[in-house]
Amino acid sequence: MSKKILITGSNGLLGQKLVSLLKNDHQLLATSTGQNIINDKSNYSYSSLDITDAKSVELLFHSFKPDVVINTAAMTNVDGCEDEKNKCFDINVKAVQTLADLCQDSNAHLIHISTDFIFDGQDGPYKEDDLANPLSYYGKSKYESELVLDESKANWTILRTIILYGTADNLKRNNIVLWGRKALKDGQSLNIIDDQFRSPTLAEDLAQACRLALEKNAFGIFNVSGKDIMSIFEMVERMADFYKCDKSNINKISSDTLNQKAKRPPKAGFVLDKAIKELGYQPHSFEQGLQILENQLIKE
Repeated sequence: MSKKILITGSNGLLGQKLVSLLKNDHQLLATSTGQNIINDKSNYSYSSLDITDAKSVELLFHSFKPDVVINTAAMTNVDGCEDEKNKCFDINVKAVQTLADLCQDSNAHLIHISTDFIFDGQDGPYKEDDLANPLSYYGKSKYESELVLDESKANWTILRTIILYGTADNLKRNNIVLWGRKALKDGQSLNIIDDQFRSPTLAEDLAQACRLALEKNAFGIFNVSGKDIMSIFEMVERMADFYKCDKSNINKISSDTLNQKAKRPPKAGFVLDKAIKELGYQPHSFEQGLQILENQLIKE
């Protein structure tokens, strides 16, 4: 059944995938800051929106009257969040409170994206009901956004994910797979950490999880990531194998040598059983994801 769907952060990687996935079956209003950077502007509407401006969000919400809101907008620069805590809080927490209140009042379904960074990484892979213990301000802000929804009477879904990768139009931010692909193909020497473990998530997989959540009117928290848990070093090695690049250019280093402002959880990773069983989520393997990405890049 066709629904009225409001997407925030539509200029981002996930936002663009959602626009492409949903626009032909639903009445879609895509929103982001500034101009619409998606090349194909057919079959959906776009409005510039600053989600930290509660009045503007409220006006747009009441004008469009969405059945579903998919909130992909967030401040995700982990070290940047340490430097700009107020900005991070406004985007990652206060804006979610605004959306939750509006959805509660109008009985709209709010689908919100969260992260593995709400955990300390001492005991992964994590289930949905494991205790959060964020190490960074980014992780704290995303956990606080989860608490906002937990205390709301809105119909909400939280989809937690890990290291999103893929390609889309005119992206302002790179992701580790696109960066690694170019560096490997250029024969660059790469210093890669081997003491942090993640499950890289294909953007199409997370977009499909959003679609499943709205179609099933799912309520609660779901872990949604890639199914392969690996160190960042192993991830780049597997990329080198996939692209048939020289692995001797990849050097192991420890996280301590990076002097990053924000602490990262050493071993994250999710147990995906709930999303697979209740949503029908079927993530690709890492190599399958790389092939999907490669097919898209060849067409560009």
